[in-house]
Amino acid sequence: VLAGANGLGDKNYAAGLIAYASIYKALAIGNLAMFFEQIPAAPGTTSTPATFQTRNDGFKRVVTVLNSAKTALGANAPNAAFFANVPTSVDLAFLTNTINALIARYSLFAGDYASAITAANLVPLSYGGSVMAFDAVATNPIFTTVTATNNVYQILDSTLGLPTALAPDLADQRIGFYTSINATVNPRFRIKGFFSTTTQSIPIYLPDEMRLIKAECFVRQATPNLTAAVTEIDAVRTQLPSADPLGVGAGLTAYSGTVSAPALLDEIYRQRCIELCMSGMRLEDNRRFNRPASERKRTFFPYPSRERDNNTNTPADPAG
Repeated sequence: VLAGANGLGDKNYAAGLIAYASIYKALAIGNLAMFFEQIPAAPGTTSTPATFQTRNDGFKRVVTVLNSAKTALGANAPNAAFFANVPTSVDLAFLTNTINALIARYSLFAGDYASAITAANLVPLSYGGSVMAFDAVATNPIFTTVTATNNVYQILDSTLGLPTALAPDLADQRIGFYTSINATVNPRFRIKGFFSTTTQSIPIYLPDEMRLIKAECFVRQATPNLTAAVTEIDAVRTQLPSADPLGVGAGLTAYSGTVSAPALLDEIYRQRCIELCMSGMRLEDNRRFNRPASERKRTFFPYPSRERDNNTNTPADPAG
């Protein structure tokens, strides 16, 4: 798609297509890099199997893809012909804000804290339109396969999978956002959040992810700014659901713990696990924050047999 878009004569249509396709390419590569130690560096062929690159190089590749998309958008505004051929939820704000948010996310994962902060600052916290939209024909896949059946996977309880020391405050209003309770029929705790109906949209990012990205970068950067990190943490903790464009808010008091790098990283991890519940980033976060291996079933995924059987470049499986 991207190769074809670059060759189009209609540069305004091409800009929209490049931006839209780049978002999904970024998510695809980014997801691979979150779960595997190494990922294919580029598509292979039957005669030339794919070689592999480190996951960190994969994150950097994602940022390069997104920056190219950003350049294309800056050079030519997408036209009506493009928008007529994509979901109605996709507009210029969707493209611009989603690209910047994903640059922030994957720059953080790559350890480029300055770029992550810069990109996160470009994302308006009042915008909630970066979503995957569904309808009666193309339904919300988590609701259809999981929530509606109650026999695939489930949220276990109000801890949202966190250990006791980091468990959510029971007054945290995000617990009620992401879970519901059936007092009579097991399982007691049920999936809610963005997975409650067939047509509910699933966000690509949440606005407060940007705050938590900045908080983490402020702590991890070469010259930490712990005061700035606390400011971002407090903005997440104290926000009411009514103040968030997607209705996600903790409604808690400000942070009152120790102001040190280790303590703040623990709090940022806690807030990420609650705020971004069921976003698919928990394993990535768990490793990055050096949580005990006992908190996860695996550290990295093994490579698929289908890949190994057809590609001699496939790395050895991870130890765990």
